[in-house]
Amino acid sequence: MSLIKLQDIRKIYTLDEMKVEALRGISITIEQGEYVALMGPSGSGKTTLMNTLGCLDRPTDGSYLLNGQEVATMSRDARARLRNRNIGFVFQSFNLLARTSALENVELPLLYASGVSGRQRHKRATAMLDLVGLADRMGHHPGQLSGGQQQRVAIARALVNDPDILMADEPTGNLDSRTGKEVIALLNDLNAAGRITVILVTHDQDIARNAKRILVLRDGLIVEDTSDFAIATKALHTADDLEAPSSCND
Repeated sequence: MSLIKLQDIRKIYTLDEMKVEALRGISITIEQGEYVALMGPSGSGKTTLMNTLGCLDRPTDGSYLLNGQEVATMSRDARARLRNRNIGFVFQSFNLLARTSALENVELPLLYASGVSGRQRHKRATAMLDLVGLADRMGHHPGQLSGGQQQRVAIARALVNDPDILMADEPTGNLDSRTGKEVIALLNDLNAAGRITVILVTHDQDIARNAKRILVLRDGLIVEDTSDFAIATKALHTADDLEAPSSCND
């Protein structure tokens, strides 16, 4: 059984009485342990697809099976429970609580997990911070940490529930290039160890190069699904060219 199976997924938003079709029939399968990058120009649908995969939003039409469970017809509460058990999120802006220590930030998802004692929360959060190389920073608040360290805390928080999937939305967007490479190296190591399936959204081709599979989106459709970075780059440039305004030379 595939970890993720989307069949003819569509998402329509209504903006000022006008319907916008953000996803126009997406059908993909993702297996456990894959490392997938979602790429495409602005407005291509990649963030909507990420939100759908992450159970943050429900599709307008189509089928989404996650570990064999149909997500498309789930209630908001049911999706929240499934999300908490199966998916960890890492965002560009870190989303850490400013007045809370690194350890307490990582413990936070476990507060919503039933049957986890305070001692267990502490033990699991400590282990995750050790995994990301921050065992000596557990008592520090986000303001006392560098951007790269804050993102490592965010990764530890995403992993603390032992999810099947780690979803990262522009995880290096607020980091300098060296620190960004360190964060991506950590994601690579986690995936290579067979620990987790990684799905990330990125505009950075150097980041996407690390993925074993690249999905290129344009106008709500997947226009390329490949493990060949050169093919993905060509499709991406085609998408960018189509998005660019035309010019006339006299």
